[in-house]
Amino acid sequence: MSAWGVGPFQNEAAAAYAAEIVQDGAYALAEAFDVAVDPDNDYLEAEEGHRAVAAAETLAAVLTGDTSALTDAALRAWVQNADAAELTHLRPHAMEALERVLGPGSELPDLWEDSEDADAWREDIQRLRAALS
Repeated sequence: MSAWGVGPFQNEAAAAYAAEIVQDGAYALAEAFDVAVDPDNDYLEAEEGHRAVAAAETLAAVLTGDTSALTDAALRAWVQNADAAELTHLRPHAMEALERVLGPGSELPDLWEDSEDADAWREDIQRLRAALS
């Protein structure tokens, strides 16, 4: 796993995904959620899970104004200019995607399982879920 921290953007997949969000906006968020919850996808690969978590963090930042977990300056600027009213409808999709990331058939919990940071990672996902609820 290419990770350097438990935060939503503290891995290579999500760090690269930040540029997609800046470029494609709400479409990039919706796509990450759709991929995560696709019923035809029996197994959620780590990269897809990272992207869903990053999308959920970005949505939470737009809705709450808290950009502290965003590590990319361009993404922070995008969030500050985004219209929360236009993105609120994505909230249930984000929650469903986070459930999938944590559930069976997802690679991320398996990767974190043997790490000393496993509890911190799960706590960060729970923090994110609380921010979106």
